[in-house]
Amino acid sequence: MPTQTPALSNDPKANAADKAPEDTGASARRGSFGGSNKVKVLKPFNTANMKILLLENVNETAVSALRDQGYQVETYAKALQEDELIEKIRDIHCIGIRSKTKITKKVLDAAEKLGVIGCFCIGTNQVDLEYASQKGVAVFNSPFSNSRSVAELVIAEIVLLSRQLGDRNSEMHQGIWQKVSANCYEIRGKTLGIVGYGHIGSQLSVLAESMGMRVLFHDVVPLMPLGTAKQVNSLDELLESADFVTLHVPETEETKNMIGEHELNKMKQGSFLINASRGTIVHIPALAKALRSGHLGGAAVDVFPKEPAANGKFFESELIGCPNTLLTPHIGGSTEEAQSMIGVEVSQALIKFINNGTSIGAVNYPEVDLRAIRDEEVNSIRLCYTHLNVPGVLRQITDILSDHNVDKQFSDSKGKIAYLMADISNVTPEQIQDIYQRVSQTPTNIITRVLY
Repeated sequence: MPTQTPALSNDPKANAADKAPEDTGASARRGSFGGSNKVKVLKPFNTANMKILLLENVNETAVSALRDQGYQVETYAKALQEDELIEKIRDIHCIGIRSKTKITKKVLDAAEKLGVIGCFCIGTNQVDLEYASQKGVAVFNSPFSNSRSVAELVIAEIVLLSRQLGDRNSEMHQGIWQKVSANCYEIRGKTLGIVGYGHIGSQLSVLAESMGMRVLFHDVVPLMPLGTAKQVNSLDELLESADFVTLHVPETEETKNMIGEHELNKMKQGSFLINASRGTIVHIPALAKALRSGHLGGAAVDVFPKEPAANGKFFESELIGCPNTLLTPHIGGSTEEAQSMIGVEVSQALIKFINNGTSIGAVNYPEVDLRAIRDEEVNSIRLCYTHLNVPGVLRQITDILSDHNVDKQFSDSKGKIAYLMADISNVTPEQIQDIYQRVSQTPTNIITRVLY
């Protein structure tokens, strides 16, 4: 386990001398019900030296927020291949990506200064999360900011499929006039089956009901339905009852190929399947077979098991040419509104982690936060200690801090790592350096940071 500390694991020695103590007595600290409420800005580093790399055309809201902190921000419109990324990431402290960039073990080993990753999207399967946590690299994402955009796309696809508008549009562009009403329907009165009743599924439920649809949903946990939606007991029950089936589940071992030949055969003759969740959820060859045989009336697919790394003529799929089949290039959350919200949410998480040590919302890290140090607490520091999750660590830290006044502390663990934050008051520059050295030299240390 690495004990070498990257740049976010700052050594306070160089900066401590510039922060002479003003008053170490009790009068220097005021209670939360008195004095100033101004939050102390914790930046123990020269922000101009903090290097941020943003790939895949991350939204301008994030670029502006990070630059406003004084960080060096470099942006790229496209993803970088592994070899390029390895070369580029060596002196980067924070990287922001979307869905195409792959942060592998090899990339993480090359990232000597990396402390945090921002996924400006919902999914994080493009990052080796377990290895990142072992390296002390926190990963943040934006799981809910594009929920409305995805829900609206699904509503549009329901209408398009029920009227076969994809095929009619393609024919018109070929100069073919094909006016038909056979197998074209209103969606009012039809049954929508939602698999996964989370933020997207529940919003979709409300929109569908407002258009006169009956809503059933299936989830792995009991949930309170919105409106008149009804939770069913099994996936099979939903598949057998719904005119439209739409998938909104995460990518896990349990959900891989959860819709295969058996499940497609359970669906009603002439029904429709929509997948705007993850590409591995549906077995594509089985879906193509169901479409070409006429068992399904159509499908809309926005995500695929393998997706091109860049725009261009690279897409291949067995679904190409299937009747009444809408294929879109993973654009469920690709609206200006969603990307703006994602930019705000993820950039703020990155800033809070870098400046304050806050890990709330991290997908691979224990979630820890402390109330802010007040501006008048001039001789207070924040210790952020990421370590192996083994017995005896807290006893070691307690021994190190036993001669100091610990105002507040919080510790949590996740898997093989644990994260402790402690605010310590009335410390001198020499004591700050001593605390840092002793904590960072513990055998279980992954990363130690001191903010003040």
